[in-house]
Amino acid sequence: MSLPEVSRETLIDLYFPSKQEEIRSFAAFLTRVGIERGLIGPREGEKIWERHIFNSLPVISLIPEGAFVIDIGSGAGLPGVPIALARPDLHVTLIEPLQRRVDFLNEAVSGLGITVLRGRAQDFKIKADIVTARAVAPLDKLKEISWHLVKKSGALLAIKGESAAAEAATVANAQLFEIELEGLPVGRVISLQKTG
Repeated sequence: MSLPEVSRETLIDLYFPSKQEEIRSFAAFLTRVGIERGLIGPREGEKIWERHIFNSLPVISLIPEGAFVIDIGSGAGLPGVPIALARPDLHVTLIEPLQRRVDFLNEAVSGLGITVLRGRAQDFKIKADIVTARAVAPLDKLKEISWHLVKKSGALLAIKGESAAAEAATVANAQLFEIELEGLPVGRVISLQKTG
């Protein structure tokens, strides 16, 4: 999946206007420490921006101003860290069950105002306007483990790949958004809105 002819620097300026240094530092940390500690594969280094950071951005177009966002199963901080840096108006909390990943996340987000909590989504009783996830579980399972975290009138936003339409069909009231942001490939996000 290659990006259209827009330079990486142009995209950084466009999507991280006030956090360019921070997103570059995160990408470097991910490339170096993330690979060393096995959070991302050894061949992912060259694809960090396209496959991981820019791929996390389409979801921001569905998040309301000033929202409290919980990113579950954050792993290497995706999509939570790029979301937080692209949208400084948001309050972002990362939830991750594995201690070694929590240690990585705490180092990665030091000084960025992002909260990191260790545990499974099922273990928490906090509520958020938006819950995000990327590569955590199939949609039905994802809803099962995280729905209690979503406030009334909030939403679960799942970043999905090519099979998004088929997955959306497995859960009632799931809405698939195919989001085109300038200079980025189409992003597929399934939204489950909590009503009443």
